[in-house]
Amino acid sequence: MPVQKSRKTPSKRGMQRAHAFLAAPAVSVDATSGETHARHRISPDGFYRGKKVIETRSKSDSE
Repeated sequence: MPVQKSRKTPSKRGMQRAHAFLAAPAVSVDATSGETHARHRISPDGFYRGKKVIETRSKSDSE
């Protein structure tokens, strides 16, 4: 197995950690329903790019 030649200095370690943070996920707003959803994903209401692409159960049906 590979073994590092020398320790990473605190400065280099800090530089690496500065870029290792998690970015906020990209969120879109659907034009038709106004629902927020992840980019390139279907909204919880079943809309994608303003069109209804999947039938979803209403909240009254699931209870």
